[in-house]
Amino acid sequence: MQFASLGAKLILSARNKEELERVKRNIISKHPDSKVEVLPMDLSSDEESLKEVVHSAESLFSSAGIDYMMHNAAFERPKRGALEETEEGLKATFHVNVFGTITLTRLLAPFMLDRGMGHFVVMSSAAGKVPTPGQALYSASKHALNGYFASLRSELCTKGIKVTVVCPGPIETPVSSGATSSSQRHSSEKRVSVERCAELTIIAATHGLKEAWISYQPVLAVMYVVQYMPTIGCWLMDKVGAKRVDAAAKKGNAYSWNLLFGGKKSA
Repeated sequence: MQFASLGAKLILSARNKEELERVKRNIISKHPDSKVEVLPMDLSSDEESLKEVVHSAESLFSSAGIDYMMHNAAFERPKRGALEETEEGLKATFHVNVFGTITLTRLLAPFMLDRGMGHFVVMSSAAGKVPTPGQALYSASKHALNGYFASLRSELCTKGIKVTVVCPGPIETPVSSGATSSSQRHSSEKRVSVERCAELTIIAATHGLKEAWISYQPVLAVMYVVQYMPTIGCWLMDKVGAKRVDAAAKKGNAYSWNLLFGGKKSA
């Protein structure tokens, strides 16, 4: 919606075509001059299917090509201990968060290179920057994204390709399949609105930032400590670890200062 207000031509992609059409109608109702196309896609599908989607996207708007690729797909499982995760959960998480995202990037990047310009904006997570007790698979997948796109940027930055990695903390997003249910979100958890997150993401991308962190406290404080004082940061996360898993199991606040300063994990 915010890109439309800036006059961008939009290609909306996700699995649910009906929802995409709904979003398209909402955009056009608020911005009648908007140019919006719907292109259904399942990021967990095979490479040939993704290749067809990329070619279709490149052919839209008189074959103008993709200037910005917003990687916003994610699969997040309910919070649980690392040893409680299953092989099914591992595959489901990495197929969407890592394999599909990287494959789509690899298929689209040659078109951008041919034009000498293009920008990948990657919605990663604070979980990709710090240890995240209770979300080991999700954290691992986001660390993988951060590593891949930081390397890609270094390889292609002299060829006109830009990369912005956005690392949000908890965001107040609509609940979807595979995401954390609303019953698991404690009312005291302070979450950034999706509108504010989108606004800051666009600002970061259009100003050419390589990385942006978006969150309230204490998440930002933890990110800074882990980044710049890793020994202290890891010590803090070790204090929090078991208590955070316990809080999530009780559907409590998993982002509270009390995890650090409160009592011990319950038996």
